Amino acid sequence: MTSRIATIERNTLETQITITVNLDGTGKTDFQTGVPFLNHMLDQIARHGMIDMTIHAKGDLDIDAHHTVEDIGITLGQALANALGDKKGISRYGHAYVPLDESLSRVVIDFSGRPSLYYDATFNRAFIGDFDVDLLREFFQGFVNHAGVTLHIDNLKGGNAHHIAETVFKAFGRAVRNAITLDERMSGIMPSTKGVL
Repeated sequence: MTSRIATIERNTLETQITITVNLDGTGKTDFQTGVPFLNHMLDQIARHGMIDMTIHAKGDLDIDAHHTVEDIGITLGQALANALGDKKGISRYGHAYVPLDESLSRVVIDFSGRPSLYYDATFNRAFIGDFDVDLLREFFQGFVNHAGVTLHIDNLKGGNAHHIAETVFKAFGRAVRNAITLDERMSGIMPSTKGVL
């Protein structure tokens, strides 16, 4: 099997980011982002997606976490797209429902080559600790735009903001895992009637 590993660097006046992913890993992580809550959410993607991830980022956190969170989403999207290559043999679609106590979220993803985000998660407070919940959408928008995926995120139930966020990221990790899994019956076959994704 061809190695599905990629390293991407993104350097701007606002952030310097290096991300390495191994899509056939076991969920090992090394996060140095300067944003502890984001580290916790990224850990959900890695563990439930069975993706090894190293993410080192330096950003203008003296302003706020916006650029760092968004640019990590962008770079992670680029890394997954690069690691997938031509996408032959992948399942392409993935979905997951994940509960955590009173919260329940559903994530559906299609590695379609077309970036589209549908995000429906409402939080009853603006911050989880010192993390602005608006940045969660920014993370996923950056990811979608650069991974070239269609992504539907729906929080179906929930009250606790931390629980809502965690169910979204766990479901996202599991949906990605399902979509990037290689299907033996699809070996060498493009999962599209167009012949390209």
